Amino acid sequence: MKEKAENPATLLKDGEASSVVRLYFELCHLKQIYRQGWLQRGIPHERCESVAEHTFAVAMLAMFVAEEYFLDMDPLKVLRLALLHDFGEIDAGDVTPSDGIGKADKSRLERESVGRVCSLSPRGERFVELWNEYETGDSPEAKFVRQIEKLEMALQTSVYERQGIEGLGDFYESAGKEIEEPELKGILGELERLRV
Repeated sequence: MKEKAENPATLLKDGEASSVVRLYFELCHLKQIYRQGWLQRGIPHERCESVAEHTFAVAMLAMFVAEEYFLDMDPLKVLRLALLHDFGEIDAGDVTPSDGIGKADKSRLERESVGRVCSLSPRGERFVELWNEYETGDSPEAKFVRQIEKLEMALQTSVYERQGIEGLGDFYESAGKEIEEPELKGILGELERLRV
């Protein structure tokens, strides 16, 4: 797993910081973890997004798209799900299919990470429940954010292509397999029509 730096939480001594400070240092690790799929496809380190950058983009995209097309969804729940969806990667890292880790092992590692990190918050159990809801897609908001996560990947693909990086077309195909909502399919179709 390629990272910019180690988990900042390892720089804190036991008992040195409050739970809020410790939680921040833990989530800050998402800023250190490169999105591994991009690196594996030749995106240079200096241009490769971090997991935190991806999470921010997913949250913003979810907010804007929900406000435009999905007014019946709970906007706060959408944002919480989007912001929490990558918490499992704090310890597990950004596991990709080419890493040779099975889905069950990946899920276990991420679930353990979410449980450990969220235990630092007095309301941590609620955050674990939200993360589990995202993972299982048990609500309209969770299903929506799961599709937005794939749409964001396609949008980032478009950005990289416009920056001159070639050979990323299969990321559109991967997103297309997961996106079901007609409005989101329309945005994906627009991206494919705009390919350079």
